[in-house]
Amino acid sequence: MKKAMLVLKDGTVFEGYAFGAEGESIGEVVFNTSITGYQEIITDPSYKGQIVVMTYTQIGNYGVNEEDVESFGGPKVEGFVVREYKDYPSNWRSKESLGNYLKKHGIVGIHGIDTRALTKHLRDKGAQMGIISTVDLDPVSLHKKVLAHPDISEIDHVSTMMCKEPYWFHKDEALPLCIVYDYGVKLNILKNLKRVGFSVYVVSGKTAAEHVLEMNPSCVMLSNGPGDPRILTYAVENIKKIIGKKPLFGICLGHQIIGLALGGRIYKLKFGHHGGNHPVKDLKTGRISITAQNHNYCVDISSLKGQVSLTHKNLYDGTEEGMEHVEYPVFSVQHHPEAGPGPNDAIDVFERFREIVKEYEKI
Repeated sequence: MKKAMLVLKDGTVFEGYAFGAEGESIGEVVFNTSITGYQEIITDPSYKGQIVVMTYTQIGNYGVNEEDVESFGGPKVEGFVVREYKDYPSNWRSKESLGNYLKKHGIVGIHGIDTRALTKHLRDKGAQMGIISTVDLDPVSLHKKVLAHPDISEIDHVSTMMCKEPYWFHKDEALPLCIVYDYGVKLNILKNLKRVGFSVYVVSGKTAAEHVLEMNPSCVMLSNGPGDPRILTYAVENIKKIIGKKPLFGICLGHQIIGLALGGRIYKLKFGHHGGNHPVKDLKTGRISITAQNHNYCVDISSLKGQVSLTHKNLYDGTEEGMEHVEYPVFSVQHHPEAGPGPNDAIDVFERFREIVKEYEKI
C-alpha cells in the first residue's frame, strides 16, 4: 500500500495509506458523524473547500452507485479521511468501489489513521486547514504548504459550485413557480420542492434580484452551499431586494444569507455540525427531529433585533437553527431537511414552506 500523510495547520501529523487519486489536496479538516451516506456526503457541494473525516470506522463497504449523488459532476470534497477503507464492496446497487470513484474524479484519500484521535483533536482545537499528500511525505514541507494556503473563509467556493446557466429541474405550468438560487444546491432539495408541488427553476447564485422578480415566481428558495457567507456580498445584496416581495425559504447557507440580508451577525462554530444524528426541536410544535447537518457558521438571532422569531433549536449545543420573519413570509432552517444522507424526520419543512406560499397567494 502506498503511504500518505495528513498534516494539520497546528503541525499535528497523521500517517496512513493512500486511496483514491494520488497527489495533494488542501482544505479545512472537519469530521462527520454519519454512519452511512458517504456518497451523499462527498458529492454535497457544501463540502467544497473541506477535507472530510468520517468518524464511522468502515467506509466503502457498499460501494457507490449512480442514484445517491447529491450534485452533478462527481465529488466536491477536497479530500477524504477514513479509518478502514473497504476496497471490495458488497451491495446489489454498487457500480464501482469508492476508491475507483475518487480516483476517477481526482479526489485524494487517506485511510489507516486513528480517526478517533483526529476527531478528538478537532473537537478540542477546532476545525482547521490541513493537507493530504501521497507524493510529499515530509511533514515540515507539508506544514509550510498549509500555512501558505488561504483560509477557507477567504475563498468564494460558491462561485465554483453554482450553475453556469439557469435550468428547469421540473417544469409544470399548472404548479406555482419556485425559483432556486443555486449556491451549491443539493439534488434532494430540488426533488423535495418538486414533491410538494412546485415547478422548479434553478438560477445562478449571482443572478440579479431584478431578473428573478421579473419572472414573477410564486416564491424563492435559497440553497445550501460552501464556505463563509460573510464574503458573499453579491448574494446578500440580491436577497435584500427580494425580502418582503416574495415568500422566501432558506436552507443552511441560504438561512445564513437571509440573516445577513436582514442585518444580522454570523459567527463561526468551533468545529461545526457535520453528521446525521443532530436532534433539533421545533419550538412551535415541541416536536424533536433527528436531522442531517453540515455547517460551520450560525446566525445570531438576537442580532436581528426582533425582526424574526426563533423556530428551531439544536439540542446538542443550544445553537439557533431556524427562524421566520414576524412581518414577511420569510422562513429558514440551518439543518438539512432533505434527508440526503440520513434521517427524514424534518422533511415536513418543505410542506411548511408550501403552506406559507399558499397563504401568501390568498392575500
